[in-house]
Amino acid sequence: MAYGVQWLRSVIFIGQMYLAMLVLAIVFTPFALIWRDMAITACHSYCRYVRWSAALLVGLRSEVRGQVPEGGVLIAAKHQSFFDIIMIFSALPRPRFVMKKQLRWAPILGWYALRIGCVPVDRGKRGAAIKDMLARVASGQEQAGQLIIYPQGTRVAPGAKRPYKVGTAVLYDQLGQPCVPVAANVGVFWPKHSLYRKPGLAVVEFLPPIPPGTPPRVFMSELEQVIETHSDRLMAEAGFRHGGAAQTAARSR
Repeated sequence: MAYGVQWLRSVIFIGQMYLAMLVLAIVFTPFALIWRDMAITACHSYCRYVRWSAALLVGLRSEVRGQVPEGGVLIAAKHQSFFDIIMIFSALPRPRFVMKKQLRWAPILGWYALRIGCVPVDRGKRGAAIKDMLARVASGQEQAGQLIIYPQGTRVAPGAKRPYKVGTAVLYDQLGQPCVPVAANVGVFWPKHSLYRKPGLAVVEFLPPIPPGTPPRVFMSELEQVIETHSDRLMAEAGFRHGGAAQTAARSR
């Protein structure tokens, strides 16, 4: 019975989450057209609303740990579900993503992504796009922000293994900025291919930065070791055990 109720709550939560996206877009767009910072405010408002409604409707609380960076840095994060995007974005003052060029045409998301300074790239032309972004920052056309990348390139379910892509090291070298690793356990509660949302405490954790100038191979080895080790710790804290089904020990208290 309780399982069925949680399923119903999950469906309601997901439906209202996308409805809220539409409502907030309608409310904020006239202001975001004039002031770019209002686009960032709109996205922050949406992310914080999703976190609040997740706790209210499905018992999924969320917590951001560690020192959140304020200046221009590269964020390399564990990616397990849409919810870790929400949590990371809500915490950072000026987040932006490297995104596929085609996403510019996505309803609502595409326009807001461009407005907040995300970097659309063609396949094989990321270097030119990054140089253009850095030039705009240097000339004062836009403010430095926190560029978010997912080193494994896609969502990875808890317990699954997927290699870290060398493109993260290339971007780290191009930017010449510190890289802040981010660990997560979010996939334990927000599965990759399911509408079901489990109650508990989802955590993303900002870890100590890797300074600029680290050789690429050393950088990639350190990045993977740090993110995976801390993500495994957070997932174990949530009740997940490798080699078996995810179990959620951290229930609403």
